[in-house]
Amino acid sequence: MTELKNKVAIITGGGGGIGSAVAQTLAANGMKIALLGGNNLEKLSATADAVRKYSDCLVIPGDLTDMEFLSGAVSQAAEYFGKIDTLINNAGVAQNTPFEAVSVAEFDRIMAINTKVPYFLTQFTLPFLRKSDAAAVINIASVVAHAGYPQQSVYTASKHALLGMTKSIANELHKENIRVHAISPGGVYTDMVKISRPDLSPDGMIMPEDIAEIVLFFLARRTNAVIDEICVHRLGKEPFQI
Repeated sequence: MTELKNKVAIITGGGGGIGSAVAQTLAANGMKIALLGGNNLEKLSATADAVRKYSDCLVIPGDLTDMEFLSGAVSQAAEYFGKIDTLINNAGVAQNTPFEAVSVAEFDRIMAINTKVPYFLTQFTLPFLRKSDAAAVINIASVVAHAGYPQQSVYTASKHALLGMTKSIANELHKENIRVHAISPGGVYTDMVKISRPDLSPDGMIMPEDIAEIVLFFLARRTNAVIDEICVHRLGKEPFQI
């Protein structure tokens, strides 16, 4: 196993279900955590309090779509911890809107948070990742990166773009020993899925902790057997179906 103690991870969307679970799981395995972005201080503080039971945690709230904030936050995290080893692009927004009813503002907001933010956050983090002996970027994509569901056209477009970006960046950086992975889950029981798929029952859903364990697997099992992407479906879906 790869030693994770004292390694540093930046996580976006740390106040939400997946982000909070990932932060706590990595901290329990010795990693230091920077929770980047978001303005729900109550949720961010709750995650930070849980993380600090195990390890150090820095909270940097703010607007992820503000590129100056994003760049400055990365520098702040690197200065505070002295390094950055892992970036987890988890923040995302979904939709439940018919195609013809999507506004320009909704389109821009979803594409910005789900695609533009991870793109440039990876770019801003790259100089620090290059100094790590176990650098990794993990993008939380979605099953919709491989399919298209009704009333999720922009969300689907953004996650297709995120997966495509992941593939391209992974090919650019793998010779520098920087691994870029994607996790594409189906329905995870979070507040976001309640918006995008209100028809789903929590019974048989993927839990945030399940995704956190996959993130841990990517980081702790850094062997010669490299897994680029893991697709995860909920219990009620047929095996090997999108």
